[in-house]
Amino acid sequence: MLHAQEWRSVRHHHQHYSVGLAQTAEEIESAQRLRHKVFAEEMGAKLQTRTPGVDADFYDPYCEHLVVRDEEAGKVVGTYRILTPDAAKKVGSYYSDNEFDLTRLDHLRSSTVEIGRSCIHADYRSGAVIALLWGKLAEFMLRGEYRYLIGCASVGMADGGHNAANLFVQQLDAHLAPLEYRVFPRHPLPFERLVNGQIAEVPPLLKGYLRAGAWICGEPAWDPDFNTADLPLLLPMERLNPRYARHFLKA
Repeated sequence: MLHAQEWRSVRHHHQHYSVGLAQTAEEIESAQRLRHKVFAEEMGAKLQTRTPGVDADFYDPYCEHLVVRDEEAGKVVGTYRILTPDAAKKVGSYYSDNEFDLTRLDHLRSSTVEIGRSCIHADYRSGAVIALLWGKLAEFMLRGEYRYLIGCASVGMADGGHNAANLFVQQLDAHLAPLEYRVFPRHPLPFERLVNGQIAEVPPLLKGYLRAGAWICGEPAWDPDFNTADLPLLLPMERLNPRYARHFLKA
């Protein structure tokens, strides 16, 4: 098994992209600037920032930062942050613990990786960048022999939350986790009041997770700072859709 350090230096070039774990403070800051650009400037999130234009929080120093760089333009154009079980133990929690009561997942913590803060630069959302991020993520999971992936899929609430509520209700039958994996939002989105029966638009990232085999583990939480409805997701690696696994591991 490769250690993070060795793995970190394995870079794959794909056209003019490279993908790997950030290796320098500068690279991490570039990822955090991209996050600020997408979440604060584009989506209107209210971020607590120490440094203007940089989205950084309490969890960042404990995370690995997966980045895709456009080598020609010399900039980070896609990022994910990854919190391993050991790192989560050091911090004392997963980020998702702030939004959900994860008690029923406690017994999985020693083999659960959390992903979050995923974003892609507006000029690069054609699919190539997300495929590179996902390919690397799948590789990271397999190399570390981690069995579960958790995270929140955010659905924008610019429309007052109707789409998020419709989406939750419409995806439930096909994707709800078994009872023993249910989690509970600390600030529930009052989805029953917001459902209006329109066919929901599913954000591309969430669509990808669900196709890959992820479960929705419970009702959405409302994140007032990001103004999003967050759906708790759990992907046991043994549920990973084989077509997906082949596609990503080829990358």
